[in-house]
Amino acid sequence: MPPMQPLPQPATLPFSGHLQRWSGDPIALLHEGAEKSQKTGKVFALKLGLPAVVGFSPEWNKRLLTDLGTFRSAGSFSAVVPYLAGGVILTDAGHGERRGAVNPPFGKRSMESLRGRIRAALRQEKPAGTFDALAWADRAVLRMLNAAYFSSDLDAGLLHAFLAPLRSAFPVPAIPRPLLFVRMNRTLDTLARKRLTGGGDDLLFHLARWPGGVREARISLAAGHDTTTHTLAWAVWHLAEHPEWFRADGLKAVIRETLRLYPPGWMGSRRLSRPLDWQGQTVPKGALVLYSPYLSARDPDLWDAPGVFRPERWDASPPAWAYLPFGGGERLCLGLHLANLMLEEALTYLLEVASELQALHGDPAPRPGVTLGPAGPLVVRAG
Repeated sequence: MPPMQPLPQPATLPFSGHLQRWSGDPIALLHEGAEKSQKTGKVFALKLGLPAVVGFSPEWNKRLLTDLGTFRSAGSFSAVVPYLAGGVILTDAGHGERRGAVNPPFGKRSMESLRGRIRAALRQEKPAGTFDALAWADRAVLRMLNAAYFSSDLDAGLLHAFLAPLRSAFPVPAIPRPLLFVRMNRTLDTLARKRLTGGGDDLLFHLARWPGGVREARISLAAGHDTTTHTLAWAVWHLAEHPEWFRADGLKAVIRETLRLYPPGWMGSRRLSRPLDWQGQTVPKGALVLYSPYLSARDPDLWDAPGVFRPERWDASPPAWAYLPFGGGERLCLGLHLANLMLEEALTYLLEVASELQALHGDPAPRPGVTLGPAGPLVVRAG
């Protein structure tokens, strides 16, 4: 097998390659790699203990997200996080069949049936006066998820404890927590049995009716919390800094622009099941291949002033395969419609309880973890 030909790469450190930089400041590492590869195919190499290649062009994104036979989920970064291991997220064989079974409860029509319950839960977290948008978003999303999945029947303390490790930097989310998982699984099994015997209309009721559905509920719950929390916090911060967009007809554009600047899934990964020939380069079987919604959404070749918050850019359609906050292809995020529903409801609620928002102080810089989140806090005043 021919070896992988040299690709541009960021500066390495002795002995550790890129591992130390990846664990310390991966965003800076990505920006450096993107700059070095901007004119050579927008693909660069990383030394992460095994051959690794990062691409961020639309062509790369489309190939990686649609060629499921070559780009496999098993063995990717997500597999090292117990919260995400297993279930439809990492399934390769039979993915389409399993996804088809899980999709209906998360569709637009099903989401509309949950809107009233989500709205009522949200109103238990009224922001007033001066508040940290990040802390408020965390509480609000926990309440909305509890309402959508479990009709607010899940113990709030358990839900908070279960999801809390995902908010920390690596390696915290990858540390096994068998006792916590046993407690959570037993509680979900109990709630699922009640749904199967007594009926219901929440997400757990629909998922519990097929094999593996309760596990899918747990995994999708974990995948949906921080992603929505961080997007909501950033959206509130930007609305406080750009009051001209704090209006009902501006919220959808604000959400889309926030997701462009700060896609929660800032980096996606796959493993190659066979050698890949790409633009004259050969990437060996087993290599780690990555795509970056963060880099694609900030590519100056595709976006005007990509680092600037401009919701008005959404008057036009985005470049194809360059806007991927929820992934793409057959592996489009299962919780896409639920996330948008919660974000729209939360920002609409702010419009109801506040005539204006003012940004006071905070640190909105992106901090990568399992998801991309603001360093925080993000302190705003509701007037």
